[in-house]
Amino acid sequence: MSDEVVKQPHRLWTGAHYNEGIGRDDIFDKLREECGVYGVWNVPNAASLSYYGLHALQHRGEESAGICTADSTQDGKFNYHRGMGLVKEVFTQDVLETLEGNAAIGHVRYSTAGESKLANAQPLIFKYRKGDLAVATNGNIVNAPSIREELENLGSIFQTSSDTEVIAHLIARSSKDFVGAAKDALQRIIGGFAFLIMTNNKLIVASDPHGLRPLVMGRLGDGYVFASESCALETVGAEYERDVQPGELIVLDENGMTVDRFAPLERRATCAMEYIYFARPDSDINGINLHSSRKRMGQKLAVEAFVDADIVTGVPDSSISAAIGYAEQTGIPYELGLIKNKYTGRTFIQPSQELREKGVKMKLSAVRKVVEGKRVVMIDDSIVRGTTSLRIVNMLREAGATEVHVRITSPPFANPCYYGIDTPDRRELIASSKTVEEIRQAINADSLYFLSHEGLIDAVGGNEGAKNRGMCLACFDNDYPTPVDFSSDKSCSC
Repeated sequence: MSDEVVKQPHRLWTGAHYNEGIGRDDIFDKLREECGVYGVWNVPNAASLSYYGLHALQHRGEESAGICTADSTQDGKFNYHRGMGLVKEVFTQDVLETLEGNAAIGHVRYSTAGESKLANAQPLIFKYRKGDLAVATNGNIVNAPSIREELENLGSIFQTSSDTEVIAHLIARSSKDFVGAAKDALQRIIGGFAFLIMTNNKLIVASDPHGLRPLVMGRLGDGYVFASESCALETVGAEYERDVQPGELIVLDENGMTVDRFAPLERRATCAMEYIYFARPDSDINGINLHSSRKRMGQKLAVEAFVDADIVTGVPDSSISAAIGYAEQTGIPYELGLIKNKYTGRTFIQPSQELREKGVKMKLSAVRKVVEGKRVVMIDDSIVRGTTSLRIVNMLREAGATEVHVRITSPPFANPCYYGIDTPDRRELIASSKTVEEIRQAINADSLYFLSHEGLIDAVGGNEGAKNRGMCLACFDNDYPTPVDFSSDKSCSC
């Protein structure tokens, strides 16, 4: 697909055009973050640390939250609580006081495979012949359906519709000790995943052989903290130590920490959308700061697709860094032309078009005095179905912008993700069937440009010499790092 700049006359579209060749009409068609995991070992009051850590990871999942604790120095009895909603809604002070122990695993969740219900909230908790087992993961097991069918034929009874449950069954059916069983189970599964697996006296931490999902380790006193993002270490005062390596198996028990592997490092392929959109800008992935890399994306966009304009604005929050970079590179002033309401909570869907429009303006609004009479460069991270981009462009026009030029800090998102991102069916991805010019017309922009593959790779940097700087770009180039089942042609998640 060509990334050339397209510029044509515009017209202001109304609600009647929102579904014209774009797909499902949600209030916001942004990609949903996968999930977030948090682990604590040998730190007093592990539940409180997990609570604050999960708060820092709340952007990765808003449907449910859960924490399971154990005291590894005593009987290791599990205490756990899970609920639907935000971390602050699920965990009250009274609840946290019941979660005693110096070890914990926690989880925040968005669902795309497996229903959004309490039974699928993680950590998943199981009892088996060797004791208690708790599992939390960020990502997706691509071959979970075939493993599940195999296990059900052997007599396993699944309690949830989450693909995460298959690893618990694989461990429970093994005749080996816990570590050996976990290693065998991890070798069976294919996909992108970061696992925390806890028993009454052990914690296992594992990252898939490609490192698709981020996972970091920190130190806090004599203990350890693990999290999907480094920002969640700093929240509790833990010192970042390193990223958990692809294919690595870390075991923590009464003897301390043992580092092993369940698989060799294959092609490193950290999800590109972590750098572009998902992770918080104050996080680092593979030693790369997200704010800095997003600024470089904006700078690359400015070099590749300069347009004469009066102001630059970013779609909050993930595109602010890139907008600053674009503005710095071009000398065009950066302005807060769009403001996000921080207090609207989780996305909701209203039954009528009129109420949908009100819902949009509750979450995002244009600053009329900033954009009125101005030629605006609007920076965003991606276009999925196109509905969000259309609404924001129209919002800027209604606030008086004379021109709206859209610049996207990623290549066209044309392929579904099979590793834990909530992407729709390929047919609903606007870039899978439309040219850049057709997308420009669909979102009502004066011009449209997507960052080139080379620009993205250079902007992220790091891992010099690796094919894609160690990124998975399958959503852009259809080059998946693992075998996938294209028959379903849609994403699934933890």
